[in-house]
Amino acid sequence: MAGIWLDVLDEIARTCTAHGRADLLRTVHHKRVQLLEPALRVLVVGEPGQGKSQLVNAVVTAQVCPVGDGRTTVLPTVVRHAETACAAVVRHPVQRERPAGSDGAAALASAGSSVAPYAAVPAVSPAAERTPLPLDRLAAGVAGIIPRGAGPAHVEVGVPRALLADGLVLVDTPAGDGTIPAAGTPEAALHRADLVLLVSDSTRELSVAELNLLLHLTRSHPNVAVVQTKTDLVPDWRAVAERNRQHLHEAGVPAALIPVSAALRLRAAVADDHPLNAESGFPVLIARLRRDLAGKGDALARTAVTMLARTVVEQLAAPLRAELDSQQVEEQAGPISRLHAAQREVDELRRCSTRWQNTLSDEMTDLLSDIEYDLRERTRQILREVDTAFDTADPLTGWDVFEEWLERSLAAAARENREWLVRRCDWTARRVAAHFGRYGHDALPEWSTAVPEDPAERLPHFERPAIDRFTVTQKVLSGMKGSYGGMLMCGLALTLAGMPMINPVSVGFGALLGGKAIRDESRQHLRHRQSAAKTAVQRHVDEFFLRVTKDCRDTARQVQRLLRNHFTALTEELQEDIVQSLRSAKQAADTDAAARDRRQREIRARMARLARLHEQAQGLTAGRGAGPVLLEQPA
Repeated sequence: MAGIWLDVLDEIARTCTAHGRADLLRTVHHKRVQLLEPALRVLVVGEPGQGKSQLVNAVVTAQVCPVGDGRTTVLPTVVRHAETACAAVVRHPVQRERPAGSDGAAALASAGSSVAPYAAVPAVSPAAERTPLPLDRLAAGVAGIIPRGAGPAHVEVGVPRALLADGLVLVDTPAGDGTIPAAGTPEAALHRADLVLLVSDSTRELSVAELNLLLHLTRSHPNVAVVQTKTDLVPDWRAVAERNRQHLHEAGVPAALIPVSAALRLRAAVADDHPLNAESGFPVLIARLRRDLAGKGDALARTAVTMLARTVVEQLAAPLRAELDSQQVEEQAGPISRLHAAQREVDELRRCSTRWQNTLSDEMTDLLSDIEYDLRERTRQILREVDTAFDTADPLTGWDVFEEWLERSLAAAARENREWLVRRCDWTARRVAAHFGRYGHDALPEWSTAVPEDPAERLPHFERPAIDRFTVTQKVLSGMKGSYGGMLMCGLALTLAGMPMINPVSVGFGALLGGKAIRDESRQHLRHRQSAAKTAVQRHVDEFFLRVTKDCRDTARQVQRLLRNHFTALTEELQEDIVQSLRSAKQAADTDAAARDRRQREIRARMARLARLHEQAQGLTAGRGAGPVLLEQPA
């Protein structure tokens, strides 16, 4: 009968060993020992005053647990079969702390076969001390019998009863405070139990603490029932039972509710009253105990192994799922992501190279156009001022002052144009360098050495133009030409009047015309000198513009070449670093991908084995009924 579930349990143990979980392996060991024992261990738990001890007394129809008059269970009481009634207090010595991992190492070392790792662990340590105790003293209470310094203790009671002789073992636990009340470690006592009975009386409905306890119990134990006691004290106990069933259903607790009266059961046992015993509700509870006792080696064991398998599979699969999730995170932040980042860096550097070259070319083209326009505007302003000045001024009278002003104005124009060139070159260099800002490099080169310090030192020399003077001889000749013609025309006119050709009037008129001729010739010479000066200045300014423009173009080209060479070298350096990083990232990604793929296949294979183990365990309870219901009459 035990072959199928025992094979599954052995497979669970081997799986725990394969996963290196010594703690789970010990749990499987204890469960195997428990399920192979023929006895049915029933753990009775509940809050104070609910009638746990009286329930145990009523099941075995004997006063084996202290009840009434303020007496309560202070130590876990184990009730089992004995030829004669007896009681003993079992004290355990204080255990020394063992080195961490010693149990796990021993358990794993012994996991080579399906039988060897499951050596039975005795329920009581050989070093435990037993103190015989009269049964009446046990019923009166055992407070104060545990000596100081003793370790955990419990009470063992032997009672000659047929139900106990069949293998039933009852464990009455001290009242708890909403946690699991049990002997020693609560979880250990719970795992050793085949059936857990939560006792709650009929004077009230199930409390929130009891429902929470039931939720905890049903998640960790496959066989839980609720016993509603003291039905003899509450007339509407059936309504309380119905509401309790509704609470269990709403809370999702798969536990049966069995209403009983321990007082009626004990009275029926004394009077051998079968109808009263049936009214007490205990036949249903006894039938449940017998059913579980009869089915421990099959149905109950199958259910226990199924739940144990689910718990073990969940605990073994959780770290595997977490590792798969962490690998996905590492894949996004690991070598693969670094490879993708390096590939993006290569593409970005390629785009950056195109962008900075276009920026440098466009900015230098605009710079040359703007610099030439700026210098042209400055020289035009100078020429306008020259034209305005020589419209009235005579180059003969203020040429030295004018020449000094012209040289100073041209030098200022050259310096201001140079400053504009420097600012534009600096702005262009920074714009190009901005494309490399994301790489964390100090990408701005020292380009100012390509710009001349003082452009005024290289200005062309202004040669003074040849300006003709209006000499005295030229004035006399001009005057004679003008006076002769005037005197002749005036004399001829006067001869018609009978006057001589040369007379005071003709002479005066000739002198007047001679002065006018001198003045006209003088103005003509002034305009000629002004025109010659403007032409000379125009030629000089044109030469100045050409030379300065040539210097600016040369300077801009030198700055452009310097920036181009610098950023080209920087691009090559970055490209070499990024390509090397790409190679390293690709190599690391290939290695990591292979290792990760190998580990993922291993994890998926393990999870597949866990899934098969879970399906195999679920198959133990698929399609099985509840089994027959057996009744026991009071002894």
